[in-house]
Amino acid sequence: MRIHRLGSYSWLLATPLFLAANVITGLAWRQPRFSWATHNISDLGNVTCGVWDTTRPREVCSPWHAAMTGAMIVTGLLLALGVLLTWSALGRGLATRAAQVLTLASAGGYVLAGAYPADVHENNHFLAALLIFVLGNVGMLVASLARRSPVLGAMREDSLALGLAGLAGTALFLAQVDLGFGVGGMERVAVFPLLAWTVAVAVRLTRASAGTGRLLC
Repeated sequence: MRIHRLGSYSWLLATPLFLAANVITGLAWRQPRFSWATHNISDLGNVTCGVWDTTRPREVCSPWHAAMTGAMIVTGLLLALGVLLTWSALGRGLATRAAQVLTLASAGGYVLAGAYPADVHENNHFLAALLIFVLGNVGMLVASLARRSPVLGAMREDSLALGLAGLAGTALFLAQVDLGFGVGGMERVAVFPLLAWTVAVAVRLTRASAGTGRLLC
């Protein structure tokens, strides 16, 4: 159905948008240079320059912070739109619905993180991070149990692996254990699995929709 394809395209657009915003906004940094190993994703959206974070002090100055916060909000909206428009396409069952709700909550985390930069409203930003780190990754684990969904059922191993990777990254990031590639790098391990998962789901849905269309021709 066309509405399902629109949902898939929303997911396919969200990930490159978010990654491009990370790269482009980071390239605008001068003093200091942005480091994926040292700096958090949230540092790209900070509106002021200076030393940030008492637990892990680091120099932060993001000239294009408005672009990053805007991209976070749009990413969240695209992820949410993808969930809503593909709602029926993923099938039925408690695990499927729970995974969709958790993914929707994680999408809300992106919107909240963009609306409240860390140095403007730290508590709201931390809540947003928890929605992304915890609920998004748990949602993938729940999706691995969705046996009644043709799409999610075929992705059980992928969902499980990505969910476990994301939760491990979350635990290590919060504990500030970097495993040799920086605490900032560990945050990416916590965040990126859900984005990869939505792309994988979208690709499967798009292929299934194309196959159905050929049968109807």
